[in-house]
Amino acid sequence: MNGTTDDKRDIAALHAELERRTHVEAGLNKTLAAASARGAASEELFRLLVESVSDYAIFVLAPSGSIATWNAGAERLKGYTTEEAIGMHFSRFYSPAEVAAGKCELELEIAAREGRFEEVGWRVRKDGSTFWANVVIGAIRSANGDLVGYSKVTRDLTERKRAEDERAARIAAEHANRMKDEFLAMLGHELRNPMAPIVTALELIALRGDTKAQKEHEVIERQVKHMMHLIDDLLDVSRIASGKVELRCEPIDVRMVITKAVELASPLFEQKRHHLNVDMPPAPLVVSADDSRLTQVIANLLTNAAKYTSAGGRVAVVARDLPGEVVIEVTDTGTGIEPELLPRIFDMFVQGYQSSERSGGGLGLGLTLVKSLVVLHGGHVMAHSEGIGRGSRFTVTLPTTGPRLVAGPRPTAGQKEPAAGRDKVLVVDDNEDARVLLAELLRSMGYEVGVAADAPEAIEVATAFRPSVAILDIGLPVVDGYELALQLRDLLGEETPSLIAVTGYGQETDRQRSRAAGFARHLVKPVDLRQLLDAIAQVRPAR
Repeated sequence: MNGTTDDKRDIAALHAELERRTHVEAGLNKTLAAASARGAASEELFRLLVESVSDYAIFVLAPSGSIATWNAGAERLKGYTTEEAIGMHFSRFYSPAEVAAGKCELELEIAAREGRFEEVGWRVRKDGSTFWANVVIGAIRSANGDLVGYSKVTRDLTERKRAEDERAARIAAEHANRMKDEFLAMLGHELRNPMAPIVTALELIALRGDTKAQKEHEVIERQVKHMMHLIDDLLDVSRIASGKVELRCEPIDVRMVITKAVELASPLFEQKRHHLNVDMPPAPLVVSADDSRLTQVIANLLTNAAKYTSAGGRVAVVARDLPGEVVIEVTDTGTGIEPELLPRIFDMFVQGYQSSERSGGGLGLGLTLVKSLVVLHGGHVMAHSEGIGRGSRFTVTLPTTGPRLVAGPRPTAGQKEPAAGRDKVLVVDDNEDARVLLAELLRSMGYEVGVAADAPEAIEVATAFRPSVAILDIGLPVVDGYELALQLRDLLGEETPSLIAVTGYGQETDRQRSRAAGFARHLVKPVDLRQLLDAIAQVRPAR
């Protein structure tokens, strides 16, 4: 009886445990089912999210590289619809050269080996256009580590690259401009320095009244002045290229302009044995113009004609007075101008045909400058040619101003006024010719002059000589003129002479620096004597 009761109790307990376990298992199964449902929902949500992203191309590749999924961003960025993309190999987004080089296989190999591959480079759209892309390829592996595919995310960085390229180009251009300015400043200094003693020597010749070589003196003086105009032009290329040239206009006779232009171009004509014919009326051809600039226009045209005409060729200059205008024509029998080049012949850097040895030379700026200057004078210039080998004709038309010339007397070196008393002037320049000739010139004007070739000698001379004015070259060796000015002020205190900078450096930054160093005047070589004497008179201490 007891055994039977015990057996019933045990069976009841087993049933109860089985029922409990059944409930637990059912709950677990329900929980697992719910979790599975949530996972499926999350997976679906993730899929929808990826497909809706439009800023990134996000898709999955099979292990072979064929496309398995495709989102809206991929369609927008690459141009393929989902139907076109699915099953297509991703090498379609690379250039033929990259595909041939095995770039696509290499990227997948790296991603499979290292888990990830990333690069920035050009990619190809459906329409053949390219874009700058950031590409990330990631390996997708199963739970047991088997490679099942790749994820690929592509981002369009074209606008960012364009902005970066523009910024880099702007920085490079600014650097190039600084380098250009520094080069032109140095070039101007080096070109102006040897011009200074030439100009001073001409002033001395005029002061001495030597008339034996007066014609030669005038030619040299004119050529030096023209050279200085060229140097000034070189130092302001951007101003010339944009036509921003300041003109000093007055009524002038075009016949005299042509005569001076012929003189400027004559060495080239003589060298190439050209026949030059000049045809001008006997009466004045009056226009309102900048004499040196208009001379430059005609000289440029004559030089061009000489360059592009074979040895022994013919060049002609004809000037005519028409109602309300003066017309100047320069014709030659030279190489001529191609018809397709004629519309651009006045553009910057454009040049006509030249042989392989570039006998014509030049930078292609001459005709650009001609047009800019003629337009500034209120006129116009045209080019005409029948073609290669048939010569060319350039016609400059300028408005007339009236029948009379107005010309004021121009002071000569012999008219300079001597210095009052015996003011002491110190001249410091490492160029011996410039130093000696300027000292001699100042002595002839009544000044007592001391000279020095460098800063140490200048300190020694100034200590003993006690000048009232010091003319300092800036480009001195070892210690420049700025530092010398500071040393003189420290040494002489209240007896420091008034300082005048005479230098080949003429940019605004140079003038600002000289003012900061205590210079009262900043003159650019070669200095006109009247300008120098006026500066000395203005800065010397009152008696």
